[in-house]
Amino acid sequence: MAECHVPFPPLAHDGDAIAGLIAHANSSKRVGVLLVRLGGYAAGVFDGDRLVTSKVGARLVHGRSAAGGWSQHRFARRREKQSTEALQAAADVAARVLLPHIDSLDALIVGGDKRAIDELREDRRLTALFALEREPFLTVPDPKLAVLTETPSLFRAVRIRITDAPPA
Repeated sequence: MAECHVPFPPLAHDGDAIAGLIAHANSSKRVGVLLVRLGGYAAGVFDGDRLVTSKVGARLVHGRSAAGGWSQHRFARRREKQSTEALQAAADVAARVLLPHIDSLDALIVGGDKRAIDELREDRRLTALFALEREPFLTVPDPKLAVLTETPSLFRAVRIRITDAPPA
């Protein structure tokens, strides 16, 4: 047995399930994509698998320090400030790139780092955008333009899960 998880459910078909699955998987949707990792972000609008508009950027966020004492606290405060500024820049780009298209979007797909995305959910400007959020959550490396342009192959894919073992 196998389970098919289609993009943008539910799957509607009249009669032939295979033909319905193929038609559903190949249907063109207008999708916003927001990828955020600490220090990097990418936002884009896809019409099918064609990138219509996008913006990619990065902000410096230093790693953690192994030092101790006052230096460690100072470094942690600086890192926290850099992190806040990076997430604010990501929210600003999401608002500037995705919100003008919100009325035509069928879905929002997010990815990158779950904690960073959760931080962006708190931005009131993006509330209507996150209401369109659909699965899957995309696990991607640093959000660069090349990574963003490859996302349709991830969010348009039909995922198949085998539910039982083959006979011995």
